[in-house]
Amino acid sequence: MIDSPLMDSLELLRDLADYNYWARDRQLEACARLTEEQFVRPLGGSFPSIRDTLAHLLSVEWIWLERWRGKSPRVLIAPEEFPAIDAVAERWQTVERGMREYLAGLTEDALAQPLTYISIRGDEWTYPLRQQILHLFNHQSFHRGQVTNHFRMLGVPAPAVDFLVAQDARRRGSVSA
Repeated sequence: MIDSPLMDSLELLRDLADYNYWARDRQLEACARLTEEQFVRPLGGSFPSIRDTLAHLLSVEWIWLERWRGKSPRVLIAPEEFPAIDAVAERWQTVERGMREYLAGLTEDALAQPLTYISIRGDEWTYPLRQQILHLFNHQSFHRGQVTNHFRMLGVPAPAVDFLVAQDARRRGSVSA
């Protein structure tokens, strides 16, 4: 049997999870250098502030994980639950542990199965699990770009969070697997 040059879906999704948390950590480290006022300053965009955008990223990651576990939460986490960056980071570590445990327990067969959930608006949707997980990681990248833009609007250096930058860091051994 000839090995396929493409990685299997599980390997790809776990690589995307590693990248997701690497990029998140770089942005959280940069946020730790912000003043409280900078963290919550309304700057426009999909979400008014860096805090609100990070709260959205965290909340959406949590809500998807809950959906995959068979629950369909109907409310996102309020940004006000995170008065400082430490509160965001602490809560996100808990979600990350759950996400990594969930991904570690998946099989290729499970990824192909349709999974139905109820959206926060009350609509029922069904997609293969693989597509839902890819959607989540794509969503996270999109909004990380908005956080980068907010850093620039504040005149604060934005960390590089590109996928290939993460791959280079991994090859140099400066990123955890």
